[in-house]
Amino acid sequence: MELGFALSSEDHPPNELVRQAQIAEEAGFTFALISDHFHPWVSEQGQSPFVWSTLGGIAQATEKIRLGTGVTCPLIRIHPAIVAQAAATVACMMPSGRFFLGVGTGENLNEHVTGARWPLSGERLEMLEEAVYVIRELWGGEEITHRGDHYTVEQARLYTVPDEPPEIYVAAAKPLAAKLAGRVGDGFISTSPDEKVVEAFEAAGGDGKPKLGMIHVAYGEDEEAGHERAHKLWPNLALAGTGGQELPAPRDFEESAANVTVADIAESTPAGPNPEPYLELIRKYEDAGFTHVYIHQIGDNQREFAEFAARELMPQL
Repeated sequence: MELGFALSSEDHPPNELVRQAQIAEEAGFTFALISDHFHPWVSEQGQSPFVWSTLGGIAQATEKIRLGTGVTCPLIRIHPAIVAQAAATVACMMPSGRFFLGVGTGENLNEHVTGARWPLSGERLEMLEEAVYVIRELWGGEEITHRGDHYTVEQARLYTVPDEPPEIYVAAAKPLAAKLAGRVGDGFISTSPDEKVVEAFEAAGGDGKPKLGMIHVAYGEDEEAGHERAHKLWPNLALAGTGGQELPAPRDFEESAANVTVADIAESTPAGPNPEPYLELIRKYEDAGFTHVYIHQIGDNQREFAEFAARELMPQL
């Protein structure tokens, strides 16, 4: 089990995210994922910088930590040809396989901003599969013309490409999406330790590929204060199901989470100085078949959390 660090674009401005990437590398985290959003989930989170600019800063500020987007939606807001160019550039800035592209079907929260129609879930999976095909074709460095069911690419060629194309990890929360991830992805990303989703990924071709799971924590010396901080900034963590993909604005998540309590957040969000709740949650992912876990620390005490993880969590793994 490898331990990674979540760089939350919803919580922090770009220069702070660059600093956190340095902190994660110094602490011994082997990889990190950075979220790619146009909006935060709720306004209290307060940030949402453009991920591709931030990645350029991280590329220059770090030396060895692997970094991926967690995750980019190459469907609507940004055409897959432009995602291919952006990812190829970052991969050139982070050679030797340090960068990987995490992709998923996204949320209405971020994709509706151009005024485009928000497709149904099955259509989004079709779009994602075609988008991954387009991206990989362009990474080959040859001129391509593509006229598919969802995307057109006209006489396009990427002139700046890495020696080896980045790996593509596909996010999935349900078995159908996990099957797509197993079929077209080099790895898998999810946010819950669901064995059925892992099994669907492996059965579709993902056996032996990396499986990354995300957890949320609110480390601090005061456990109660940590849970209160998580409730204030991330009440959406307690929203059940995948219906959040359909909500169009932060205010909609705020309204949906109006009845979420601190106790609701505390059920799934370790806080405080005792390492055991953190390790217990990590073990759930390990038992479900995940090979990697990356941790989102809620709050500004990122260095303190990184030091805690290096001292109390990493030796146990």
